[in-house]
Amino acid sequence: MNHRKILFWSVTVAFAGFLFGFDTVVISGADLSLQALWQKGEFFHGFVVMASALWGTVIGAIFGGIPTDTIGRKKTLIWIGMLYLVSALGSALAGDPWVFAFFRFLGGLGIGASTIAAPAYISEIAPARNRGKLVALYQFNIVFGILLAFLSNFLLSGIGENAWRWMLGIQAFPAFIYTLMVFTVPESPRWLLVKKGDRSSALKTLRLIDPGMDVEAAVQGILADHETTDKSETIFSKKYRFPLMLAFLVAFFNQFSGINAFLYYAPRIFEIAGLEKSSALLSSVGIGVTNLIFTLIGLSLIDRFGRKQLMLIGSVGYIVSLSLVAATFALGIKGMAVPVFLFLFIASHAIGQGTVIWVFISEIFPNHLRANGQAFGSSVHWVLAAAIPSLVPVLFTTIGAATVFSIFAFMMLLQLIWVWRMMPETKQVSLEDMEKQLAFKK
Repeated sequence: MNHRKILFWSVTVAFAGFLFGFDTVVISGADLSLQALWQKGEFFHGFVVMASALWGTVIGAIFGGIPTDTIGRKKTLIWIGMLYLVSALGSALAGDPWVFAFFRFLGGLGIGASTIAAPAYISEIAPARNRGKLVALYQFNIVFGILLAFLSNFLLSGIGENAWRWMLGIQAFPAFIYTLMVFTVPESPRWLLVKKGDRSSALKTLRLIDPGMDVEAAVQGILADHETTDKSETIFSKKYRFPLMLAFLVAFFNQFSGINAFLYYAPRIFEIAGLEKSSALLSSVGIGVTNLIFTLIGLSLIDRFGRKQLMLIGSVGYIVSLSLVAATFALGIKGMAVPVFLFLFIASHAIGQGTVIWVFISEIFPNHLRANGQAFGSSVHWVLAAAIPSLVPVLFTTIGAATVFSIFAFMMLLQLIWVWRMMPETKQVSLEDMEKQLAFKK
């Protein structure tokens, strides 16, 4: 097994996650500046200015499976890099909120498509025993991007009234580097066989992955699995009802933890808790550091403990931390209590849902439906990721932060019950064997 090449390709493709994380969070540093600049009201600011990238992400997630299947994982990833590059430059130079929203929307398209193409690619080149940690590199890069976005926002916050332009535009540099890097990876051998029927190219890639592999036997195994499938079936066929339900619920609960709402409005939440603006931005950097550390812990444990155990640990942490945050707001406690409890919340997310979600969704659908299954799970994730943060400014001013965090805590109690009673373990199972285990399962 050529572990070095597999690792290099996985890291390269997972770098799309860095751009995902950076793009998602960098807007938090520009939040209040943009609201003061354009003064369009809370609703317009939430749904158009702040959430425009998220609405693009919804479209990218819904339709991202189409290019991932038709032109391939690699070419889709190249186009994703170009979308990030154009979005960064365009939003930094925008002169009005609608132009700004358009370029942020383009970046969102890249995010949505990357949640399909990148995990699918890595899961298809990775050996079963290491698949969890290699696919989880995508999540690691997401949180690394989040950390650098928070840090970048903090460092650029004092350079003047146009600081927000630099916060958003600086993403063009990693986007350009990523686009060049992804040209160096080969196409997925499973896509070459199942979607393109290119046996010779698939054999060549398999030999690069493992020079000692019996590549003919590997090809026969993939093709044998593919030939037994009904080519007219979809992810909505009765056969795949259980994996479809799993993809829906893991994505549903991910967003009802409140994670994206918090990441988008971290400085604002800290200011509500009584921190000054500079302290709020610095606390946001602390959130990024905590996220990175606990994602590394989750990445090191996912193939040992398994996906289900990490989800159970994360669920308990969610319930405790969100309940404490809600209580702190309800009692009017100011100062560092809220940041400390939110650090616990981020740690719980990073070691549980954060590490698991993209790995799990990439594993539970068969080869010929993987991109469509990823698209479904990603679509659920991003519809909620767009809707929930869009409502946060309004909800904070109407029902209050304490009620909002109480709702998130209750939803995590429901997640704990679901994981305990229904979620299957997928660690160290080949993708082809996974299909046999989950098809028709009730």
